[in-house]
Amino acid sequence: MHIRYLLSSLFLALLLLTAAAHPVWARKSKPPAPIPASQIFSNKEPWVEETLSRMTLSEKVGQMIVAGIEGQFKSDSDKEYLRLSRLAGEGRIGGIMFLKGDVLGAAMLANHFQSLSKVPLLVSSDMERGLAMRLDGATEFSPSMAVAATGNPELASRMAKVIASEARAVGIHQNYAPSVDLNTNPSNPVINIRSFGDKIPLTISISSAIIDGFQSNGLVATAKHFPGHGDVSVDSHLSLPVLEADRQRLEEYELKPFKAAIEKGVLSVMIGHLAVPKLTGTFEPASLSKTIVTDLLRKELGFRGLIVTDAMNMKALYNGRNLKDISVRAVQAGNDQLLFPIDPELAHDAVLDAVERGEIPVSQIDDSVRRILHVKLWLGLDRQKMVDLRHMQEQIGSPENIQIAESIAENAITLIRDRNHYLPFRMPMKGAVVNIILQDKPGREKQMGFADKLGIDFTAISLRIDPSSGKSTFQDAKSLVGEARAVILSTDIQTLSVSGHPTLNERQIEFVRTLPAMVPQGTPIVLLSFGAPYILDGFPEIGTALCTYGENEYAQRAAIRVLKGELTPKGTLPVSLAGGRP
Repeated sequence: MHIRYLLSSLFLALLLLTAAAHPVWARKSKPPAPIPASQIFSNKEPWVEETLSRMTLSEKVGQMIVAGIEGQFKSDSDKEYLRLSRLAGEGRIGGIMFLKGDVLGAAMLANHFQSLSKVPLLVSSDMERGLAMRLDGATEFSPSMAVAATGNPELASRMAKVIASEARAVGIHQNYAPSVDLNTNPSNPVINIRSFGDKIPLTISISSAIIDGFQSNGLVATAKHFPGHGDVSVDSHLSLPVLEADRQRLEEYELKPFKAAIEKGVLSVMIGHLAVPKLTGTFEPASLSKTIVTDLLRKELGFRGLIVTDAMNMKALYNGRNLKDISVRAVQAGNDQLLFPIDPELAHDAVLDAVERGEIPVSQIDDSVRRILHVKLWLGLDRQKMVDLRHMQEQIGSPENIQIAESIAENAITLIRDRNHYLPFRMPMKGAVVNIILQDKPGREKQMGFADKLGIDFTAISLRIDPSSGKSTFQDAKSLVGEARAVILSTDIQTLSVSGHPTLNERQIEFVRTLPAMVPQGTPIVLLSFGAPYILDGFPEIGTALCTYGENEYAQRAAIRVLKGELTPKGTLPVSLAGGRP
């Protein structure tokens, strides 16, 4: 134990010394200009051509493999750490994607893997809600639907600048965001509040501001999930969704935000794992379809940037035995990068074998690698690929960054309806405010932060009702609300069921719908969604409804400020509700 601790400490010290000789990109050089993708990929750059000419075929294929790893340093004997260290040194991966971890651990790993790789690695992560979505210690932003609810592209751009600055500080260069899917299906379990809503002009306006904010500050933006993941009712992490849209529908709706992103100069597009049978004639996933990847995106829409698959460990694509097959088919379809194959070495070798057998042209591999190298050149990785760990924390989680996150939460909160003018509460509130936490899954501890914060300003009693709640819980709830000064129904449910009803059991639904009869006349009842607004449409019996679209601490505080009358809700609905605004 002592020897391992000393070795880990020595490793950290060496990384710090190495980083000191390589100052962070953002501190020493100007961010790349927001050049349109068509220009970045059309020039013949000496560094790109020279680097490509020195590569073996194995190293070229390696550039297309993006391996995933947790963003924390465990030890220098960790199995995944050792495996990726070897693959980076052998040139069999061209990038890494960080999963959960912490900012220091991720930065240490980024520097370590970069030090082993002859060609700079493209480091990436899914940071739709900011770096904090993956790494502890960074600024946490509200979901995309909340950003759209502000209706403020300038605020979206400021958020993107913060995300870019924090990401680059830890050595991340590519963000798998924004999601430009138009969420038209309230039962969509995988996109939902990750989208900017279902309104085309709003989605284009906000996503364009975010793309510009990322790329003007040296972070590659990725428009996803092509050709559109919003109108499905299956989670692609679990099974293959089907988009029942024909070409006319795609042209009129799903494709418009992607076309706008391409015109804006987005450098990367992610292909979704979903079937579009009316376009392809089969149930082949879009990510494996040449019709969608090459014919539609590359040729018809003229996209010249990086095309990356969605994560290849998702069950819409991967069945536990078919990694070789899907890796080869993804490249044959026209993807430049294979994201997060469970076994990156197996994926690499499968593609390499296919090229050597003549199933994939070497010229196609060269074209993909050129695009990848052009992005690395644009990022300045040919000159500087390490980050300075000594100054990293200065750029992450600053009060200025947090203020932007707070501003988004405050400007996003939306008053859906207030028929009886119950908001704000009449202060001071004499008596108990009962907070009924509605959950569609048992055993969840979410929203306790809101319950705790509510107790600071009110005499509050919180009670959780989930599908496992028994008769006694409902009796307790009925007794509490019968003597309450005000009742809050708080929930973070994001989707409706496939039938269009709230994803609660019959007893829960009956409780909510009969609640107005349980309380004394004139008692305020507020239905408060920390998730999507769709559930608010499912209970028209509740006359006052608020939505924050997310449940981070800033959204919770904003909700309480609205209840107290300290904040006027200014957000606007970015989706269409069946019931409109009663």
